[in-house]
Amino acid sequence: MRVLAHAFGKRYDLPIPLYLFVIGGALVVLVSFAIVAGRGGAKAEPADRDAADGAHLRPLFPVAGVVATLWLAFICWCGFVGSQLTSENIIATWFWIVVWIAVPLSVAVVGDWTQPVNPFAFLAKLANSGRLRQSLLGSDDVVRWPRRLGWWVAVAVFFTAASFELVFNLWATTPHITATLLTAYAAVSLVGGFLFGDEWLRRGEMFTVLYDTWGRLGYFRFGAPGRRGFAGGLEEGFSRHPSRIAFVLLMLLNVNFDGLLATPQWTNDVLDRLPASYAQPGTSQRWFNVAAFLALAVVLALLLTGFAQGSARAGEHRTRPSASLTGLLPSLVPIAFGYLLAHNLEYLLVNGQLLFPLLGKPTGLDGWPIHLGYPFSDSYDPSRTFLPSAFYWYVSLVVIIAVHVYAVVIAHRHLVRVAPDERRQRRSEYPWLVAMVGYTCLSLWLLAQPLTAVSSTTTASPPSGATVPATATVSSA
Repeated sequence: MRVLAHAFGKRYDLPIPLYLFVIGGALVVLVSFAIVAGRGGAKAEPADRDAADGAHLRPLFPVAGVVATLWLAFICWCGFVGSQLTSENIIATWFWIVVWIAVPLSVAVVGDWTQPVNPFAFLAKLANSGRLRQSLLGSDDVVRWPRRLGWWVAVAVFFTAASFELVFNLWATTPHITATLLTAYAAVSLVGGFLFGDEWLRRGEMFTVLYDTWGRLGYFRFGAPGRRGFAGGLEEGFSRHPSRIAFVLLMLLNVNFDGLLATPQWTNDVLDRLPASYAQPGTSQRWFNVAAFLALAVVLALLLTGFAQGSARAGEHRTRPSASLTGLLPSLVPIAFGYLLAHNLEYLLVNGQLLFPLLGKPTGLDGWPIHLGYPFSDSYDPSRTFLPSAFYWYVSLVVIIAVHVYAVVIAHRHLVRVAPDERRQRRSEYPWLVAMVGYTCLSLWLLAQPLTAVSSTTTASPPSGATVPATATVSSA
């Protein structure tokens, strides 16, 4: 058995050219804007309001926390002593598929249910003891979390983990490497909770911040601020601290960049044109990809800030660029969720099947004392084709269009709340609508590129001087 990453298999012929799907998606977003544009709402929020932001903390759950920490210790032990083939050791599948992809998707639908079973948060809460600080440091006071630091620690950890998954994946998914990284981060979280107390979890511990951010989109609040219902937590807004903006934008760019790396254009038009040391797979090319990831994050931030400031000026909000972007930042979270789901759906459904035999033999080595029957045995073979390729394409199409429509609705609600009057509220919506339409077209194209190919045959000859649009074919991931 092999973890398939994002390989491509049987292709699916689209019934119409790809460009018509892209145009159709853009039209749906435009129609959704036309429907909501005339709706007003309460105007009670100043445009330059800065949200009191930070992950919502829940009490310590001793039993759940101990079980989660023991499970973390167990999978790290499997990573250290078990088979070093990624597909045969449970730690790689559990962390890079379940924890990194499946859990965020579930949190974005249900709400942040994870904190009681987050071992990194549990260790930080255990270490957050005044008595322990008094005995080791001579004072029971926590170290003050610098305001300038904001969410930069969480940003750095998220960027590093994303780079490991997207660029250095062959190295990072090696079982003993994953185990080493998780063990080291558990120690960091323990020290962070000891020194900084609750502020480490509110702004520093990456998984707590990540799941809390996704959870603002989910239906249930689990005690966190905000209205119950989908996207109810997003109404609380985000801090305008640059680090908070960077964290949310990285959530969005993480999947975009993964899709970009899989496109033929990236290989043929970018990597193949680099100097020889960068054009061939190796260390130089990987560091080039990391630099490109960082550069695209800056470009994305500048573009979205430009459109947000355009909306603010059109609506005469009199806000600075960071405040203009922060107000519209919640509308990007559904888009990030849509990309995460559309890009990884087949990856999850196919590779997630590996958990069955891995639970039966987690180390991947013979001699495991517990013997379970089918499907928790080596006789189970994951099916790559239990759903047709067309299913994944149309789900991705619907999801991407739906989240952009929802983004338009969330942005509309914000602009209505801060608008001085209806005329300026409508004017303020047009620049952000342009950004959403452009993003819809780009995202559909980006999702399709690794999965499409130009058909080599046509059914009719084109008129003289004309060209026939290429028919796209979509393959499974």
